[in-house]
Amino acid sequence: MIWVVITTVLLTALAIVLAANFKTPEKALERKLEHRYAVADPQFRREMGVMLGPGIVPGNRIQDLQNGDEIFPAMLAAIRAAQHTITLETYIYWSGEVGRQFADALSERARNGVAVKVMVDWAGSIKMENALVERMRDAGVELHQYRPLHWYNITRLNNRTHRKLLVVDGRVGFTGGVGIADLWSGHAQDPEHWRDLHFRVEGPVVAQMQAAFNDNWIKTTGVVLNGEGYFPPQQRVGDTDAHVFVASPAGGSESMHLMYLMSIAAAERSIDLQAAYFVPDPLIMKALLAARQRGVRVRVVVPGKFIDSDTVRLASRAQWDELLQAGVEIHEYQPTMMHNKLLIVDGLMVSVGSTNFDVRSFRLNDEASLNVYDADFAARMTEVFEDDLKHTVRYTHEMWERRPLKEKLVEKFIRPLRSQL
Repeated sequence: MIWVVITTVLLTALAIVLAANFKTPEKALERKLEHRYAVADPQFRREMGVMLGPGIVPGNRIQDLQNGDEIFPAMLAAIRAAQHTITLETYIYWSGEVGRQFADALSERARNGVAVKVMVDWAGSIKMENALVERMRDAGVELHQYRPLHWYNITRLNNRTHRKLLVVDGRVGFTGGVGIADLWSGHAQDPEHWRDLHFRVEGPVVAQMQAAFNDNWIKTTGVVLNGEGYFPPQQRVGDTDAHVFVASPAGGSESMHLMYLMSIAAAERSIDLQAAYFVPDPLIMKALLAARQRGVRVRVVVPGKFIDSDTVRLASRAQWDELLQAGVEIHEYQPTMMHNKLLIVDGLMVSVGSTNFDVRSFRLNDEASLNVYDADFAARMTEVFEDDLKHTVRYTHEMWERRPLKEKLVEKFIRPLRSQL
């Protein structure tokens, strides 16, 4: 009898923990946003700046970096040039050649008096060897894991930091989709080397990137990073307007969701979206369908057969019926896993960063996004989008109807778990 009681108690406790981790924030958007103004309308910028967080600031320069061959050398060069401070937050940091290069560069700067602060997600850094961690700490790098597993936080195990932020001397920043791991190296030349985008940022908006890092550093350590080494006077270095904002279940969890909804609702001509994980919720679905009804061209690029989660692919395809019938173009990237996170609206506004197009990113993960309001930058990113489009196969409604019966059956079991994918 005692074992029955113990088993019942343990199963009940497990059920409570699972329920707590599956729960999304209570305050969620419930109604579709209506089309009231265009992206070109000053009202769009006013509301994006006020409703999402930090205001839009002018005077920035933003450079896109394509795949590991461009991304990692640029990040390492910035680290090696650091004079005062380095802050790095990432979801994935694995051992391997790329992980070693970053560890060596960070350690060298720490030994030379640079204040180096590194935060890696506990779950995302499981493949990071302790020897690599100790090497950095011995050199003076202050490295912390975000939400390591403890009995007292087991109900928040599902809340991870998915942000990718690197800020050097408070003046140069990097954000985008890459983690610190070998699978991002190369130039997307085969299935073992992923396709991804990252961005080098200079100008006043870098201070917002530093503040985004500070957000989780405070949560993790209780220490505020301030002073001129982290927040130096910012000068105009370009002509691009931008802002960085964050989302977290602990506060502002709907920021990313709201950003996508506002952007889609404002579109009048085109929406180009690259999404490594495309699992839209009902409100996003309604917004995309409403955009098509307004005559907006909607093109979506998603991973093809090379994807790190077949479950995500099935959950995504299960929702394509209405989208395809409405004329949404869905293209599957063929050469390798496409990990891009890119939104371009009406050739005027671009959103990049760590945020995936799914409920997990909208409501469970800690995310950071960079929104850019510049026609020239949007034109450049449209070139990147069009080039990727050459390596895709368009998925038609006829293909959707002919998908295997096994796939249709599995979809029914997966759809209720969309928020966890």
